[in-house]
Amino acid sequence: MRDRVRVFAPASASNLGPGFDVLGLALQEPGDIVEVSRSETPGIQILEVTGAPSLNTDPNQNTAGIAGSAVLRQLESAEPRGVDMWVHKQMPLASGLGSSAASSVAGALAVNELFGGLLSRRALVDCALHGEAAASGSMHADNVAPSLLGGIVLVRSYDPLDLVSLPVPPRLRVVVVHPHAEVETAAARRLVEDSRFEISQAVANLGNVAALVSALHSGDLELFGRSIHDALVEPIRAPLVPAFAEVRNAALAVGALGCSISGSGPSVFAFADADDVAAAVADAMQGAFRAAGLESDRYMGPVNTRGARVISAAE
Repeated sequence: MRDRVRVFAPASASNLGPGFDVLGLALQEPGDIVEVSRSETPGIQILEVTGAPSLNTDPNQNTAGIAGSAVLRQLESAEPRGVDMWVHKQMPLASGLGSSAASSVAGALAVNELFGGLLSRRALVDCALHGEAAASGSMHADNVAPSLLGGIVLVRSYDPLDLVSLPVPPRLRVVVVHPHAEVETAAARRLVEDSRFEISQAVANLGNVAALVSALHSGDLELFGRSIHDALVEPIRAPLVPAFAEVRNAALAVGALGCSISGSGPSVFAFADADDVAAAVADAMQGAFRAAGLESDRYMGPVNTRGARVISAAE
């Protein structure tokens, strides 16, 4: 067992267009860091939260603490285990980038590694979901699973939870632009839950999810791009994202394979097939947000296939 562990968990883009609650991928950056050490006081004690003044240190209300506590419950021990925890938020809240999921994943992985890494990554997904549920109101895995496992993940089933890791074509690049605005995840989910859909909308999304999975297996990025189309959720959430139509059109005009809302928004993601195209897409998306009066941050690169990881104290 280690005396102290420091973990980085990456942000994630979820839904990927047609895959509401069932598709997500891990980003290279940003992400959250959670540090833990063993304590003689049983349970989780959060000693500090940095980077997010609105978050408190109550382990029953902080997603990292909740996920870490779930790990402790899974680790059978004759004596109670104690953990001191430090949570360093390095990504915006209510951004559509899986902020609560990243903290949950980092908390779960850090506590597990502190006590010898006894639980599998798959078991840690279940623990991290407890933190995600506390933040968003539902136990959805489309952010937690890719943040923890890396790559592109399909949630085939929730009962029982069945996760499928999908191939990542080597040329695929992802661009995410986060405007300086917020969309509350729970409120965005209520919009979806209160809606009624036509069977034609469901059929359209089923076709696109199937085509997207096929495209990843074959490496057909043109088909992959055609599949980034959402007939169900995007029309409902688009009004929550300032200038979304203009941002998407700007991305597609300079060569994006596809473009849609990341999670609940307001972040918007796009795909490209080369680094130079990704840079042009990011420029165009930021320009469209700027024209609407919003500054933004950009993240781009290959899909993060590693997921959450233990890091050194210097990182």
